[in-house]
Amino acid sequence: MYKNIQIIAEVKTRSPFGFKSRKSWGELFAVAHEIGDIISIHTDARWGGSFDAIKKARTVTKKPILAKGIHATDNEVDQAILAGADYVLVVGRIPGIHQEKCFIEPLTITELKTLPEHFKVVWNSRDLSDGNIKKETFEQARKIFGGWLCQASNIRTIQDIKEDADAVLVGANLIEFAKSLKTGDPEILL
Repeated sequence: MYKNIQIIAEVKTRSPFGFKSRKSWGELFAVAHEIGDIISIHTDARWGGSFDAIKKARTVTKKPILAKGIHATDNEVDQAILAGADYVLVVGRIPGIHQEKCFIEPLTITELKTLPEHFKVVWNSRDLSDGNIKKETFEQARKIFGGWLCQASNIRTIQDIKEDADAVLVGANLIEFAKSLKTGDPEILL
C-alpha cells in the first residue's frame, strides 16, 4: 500500500511489444510478493504466463492473486479461478460469470462510460492493439468513472502514481518501482 493506494505487482517476463525482463519469473515473483498487496500473474503466453503459473504462485503465497490476461471467454475466467486466482482481469467485455471477482479493462473511454460503478476497473495507458500509449489519459478516465479505478502501465516510480487512483498495476518497471517504493525517492533509477 502506498498512501492508501493498493499496489498490484505484476510478474511479467516479456510482452508482445518488445519488453523482455532481465530477471527470471522467480526473481520477479519475489519482488512482487514483497511489495504487492495483490500479485498479478499472467495467464497469456505472449506475456510469459500460463494457467500453470497461477497454480505455481498459489502454492507459495496466501496473498491475493490477479490472473492477468485478455480472458476473452468465460471459460478462461473460470479456468483462472480454478487455477487459484482470487481475481481475473477481463479485457474489453463484461463476463457472464464470476463478475464479483473480475477487474474489467475497457479498451476505450467510450467503453468505460458503459461500465457500472460497482465493477473494479483497470485503466491501462497502453493500447493493447499496438503497444503504444493511448490518447485518453487516466485523468480523463477518472472524470468519467467514479468507482474503484486502477492505474496501469507506464508506472516507473512512485512519482508516476495518480493521487486519485485506488490501485496501481506495475509490471515492466517492477524492479525500479520497488526501489522507489522502499526508499521513498521517486527519482531512483536502476
